[in-house]
Amino acid sequence: VQLQASGGGLVQAGDSLRLSCAASGRTFSTYAMGWFRQAPGKEREFVAVISWTGTSTYYADSVKGRFTISRDYAKNTVYLQMNSLKPEDTAVYYCAAGPAYSTRVNAYDYWGQGTLVTVSS
Repeated sequence: VQLQASGGGLVQAGDSLRLSCAASGRTFSTYAMGWFRQAPGKEREFVAVISWTGTSTYYADSVKGRFTISRDYAKNTVYLQMNSLKPEDTAVYYCAAGPAYSTRVNAYDYWGQGTLVTVSS
């Protein structure tokens, strides 16, 4: 599986962005998909995950109620809708695919290249 993340940019606090992660390969529908982020000088952290069926989602407390993860099987794409963005959301965002519905970085086998989100105050 190859993953291509896009949609990042520079926005102001309170704005919205939608990140996309396009996956290649026919096994997309069998993987759980996650979004992680890494701010400068910090470790990569979990943001959101969606199960391979699309029926289960889970979010980090820091984004719960503001971010929504979804997936489109016809387009082999997973999305992260980010609303009410805050300066502390500034990071490089990565999408990942793996066999397990997990919040752990090491549970994922495939990673996209990352897309930068910068939120100004």
